Amino acid sequence: MHRNTCFVQLMSVPKTQKQLVDVARQLIAKNGIDDTTMNDIAVASKKGRRTLYTYFKSKEDIYFAVIESELDMLIEIMHKVASKDISPDDKILELIYTHLDAIKEVVSRNGTLHADFFRDIKKVERARMRFNYNEKLIFRKVLQEGVEKGVFEIEDVEVYSDILHCCVKGIEVLYIRGRIGKGKDRSTMKSYVKSIVDGAFGKKN
Repeated sequence: MHRNTCFVQLMSVPKTQKQLVDVARQLIAKNGIDDTTMNDIAVASKKGRRTLYTYFKSKEDIYFAVIESELDMLIEIMHKVASKDISPDDKILELIYTHLDAIKEVVSRNGTLHADFFRDIKKVERARMRFNYNEKLIFRKVLQEGVEKGVFEIEDVEVYSDILHCCVKGIEVLYIRGRIGKGKDRSTMKSYVKSIVDGAFGKKN
């Protein structure tokens, strides 16, 4: 994949495969991954087991697909944010909150996926590899834009984008559980985050 590409285009998903993933998402959200079987998914989707196994070799495979589909939607939203006609520093701030709010919504909305998300983080990590790659590219594009427009002073955009990705990813659990900024309103928290971003990337006044 080209290093300067901002966004890795996601492959189109066959209608049947998408339907199976949607059904699996609903069942996992309701019953949890351990209490959801391949047969449950086949029956609920009104597809035979043969059709299900055509697309997914195991329950683990379809679980990965459920997580990937959620994260694919998030990366598309972040791509739109990165394309906005606003200042690069404002884009970075919006990208950070878009990431955190969307991850929180996905985990909370999917019921028992919430428990699975924290209990089996290794599985989630494997499923989010594509998302991680794409997010780093988006951060890199916006940081490079900031450098070219004289907004940021950054020596190595690639390294800084990797660090930014790791920092945002690192506070996901605390953010989801509401342990960051207790007693502070959102505008105050955003001002704090903005101060950190401006300081980290050497924003010029």
